[in-house]
Amino acid sequence: MTTLEGLFQITGWNEQPYSEGDDGVKQSYAKVSQSYSGAIEGTSTVHYLMSYQSAGSALFTGFETLTATIEGKTGTVVIQHNGTFEQGVASSSFVIVSGSGNEQLAGLTGSGSFRSTENGQAKYQFSLHTAD
Repeated sequence: MTTLEGLFQITGWNEQPYSEGDDGVKQSYAKVSQSYSGAIEGTSTVHYLMSYQSAGSALFTGFETLTATIEGKTGTVVIQHNGTFEQGVASSSFVIVSGSGNEQLAGLTGSGSFRSTENGQAKYQFSLHTAD
């Protein structure tokens, strides 16, 4: 197992509500672009479904397509997220979708988490298993 850490920066956010109620309660779809630095170098697009219980609190789930170089190997993997947004901080636990890797990242498995910091950045941590 290998543990990788670094930052990602949100580079684009397009969120569209599809159901809205009183007091900030709503459900929305968000398409988010990100760039990764640190142990992972690359870019990604995430598609989130979000449920806001109030204007400042939400649950989200989604899939992220990450195209990156990880430990000198390049390719794409899909990551499944389950997270929360509370008091201005987003956090998520995630897993690499089994069988989603291609090119040199084929067979990559693992899990991790992120926690947002400020200015659209978040610290990530991946625990990876690689196929040899």
